[in-house]
Amino acid sequence: MRALLQRVKHADVVIDGRVNGEIGQGLLVLLGVHSTDSQEDIDWLVKKVSQLRVFDDENGVMNRSVMDIDGEVLVVSQFTLYASTKKGNRPSYINAAVPDIAIPLYERFVSDLSTTLSKPVPTGIFGADMKVSLLNDGPVTIMIDTKNRE
Repeated sequence: MRALLQRVKHADVVIDGRVNGEIGQGLLVLLGVHSTDSQEDIDWLVKKVSQLRVFDDENGVMNRSVMDIDGEVLVVSQFTLYASTKKGNRPSYINAAVPDIAIPLYERFVSDLSTTLSKPVPTGIFGADMKVSLLNDGPVTIMIDTKNRE
């Protein structure tokens, strides 16, 4: 799985002119699912997202997690995180999981993250044409890849 995390003051996802999910202060997570992802990837990523210390403490040091600040998380599916631009000018998405594999893993990630945070995690709709708006705070933007755990 690949997740692009953005620390936000607020974010929302709109589908067909209606807000499907919105949050205040917290994290916007754009989530891509690889064809070989499993529950192990979900478990590792849920822990990382919930505990990553990217929010300022009283001294202005990024030392608090989204859980520490009682923040919110919005998750939006993003298969284009697996774009390969190695050949030519048209990205290939061959490494992104097909919907039959990706949807259950995406839904499980959201469910497990919601359980960990002890609060609902709003989302977009997998495969929909979505308009995502956000106010990036910092800006702080971090890429996480479960296959390359740096």
